Amino acid sequence: MKSYREELHFKLPTRRGLVNITPQVQKALQQSGIKEGLVLVNAMHITASVFINDDEAGLHQDYERWLEKLAPEKPYSQYNHNGFEDNADAHLKRTIMGREVVVAITNGALDFGTWEQIFYFEFDGMRDKRVLVKIIGE
Repeated sequence: MKSYREELHFKLPTRRGLVNITPQVQKALQQSGIKEGLVLVNAMHITASVFINDDEAGLHQDYERWLEKLAPEKPYSQYNHNGFEDNADAHLKRTIMGREVVVAITNGALDFGTWEQIFYFEFDGMRDKRVLVKIIGE
């Protein structure tokens, strides 16, 4: 069995943002040379998420609206965590959207269902963040 590790780096110019990272994960898979196995993709920060869904702008807007209802950014005073930083809502949004995804690799390709793509969702941006891509298999 072989393994391959790569970090993707992001610095979004806004507090929140969504990035389709499927091409970067596919590139890492090609570089790994692994044809059968699994790929783990996880946000390495507690205020960001990695998830799988459809790459459709209306759905992305729905996520933003839905998450803001569940864990509104303001007023900052509503959260006990806020003090030095004002990012309690980002921690809660990350919990809702999840930390990582695992995708099967078949014949050297990501074995997705129809419309599936991998996304990085930033909830407390404007600083350097990382995503781990770990691939294992043969």
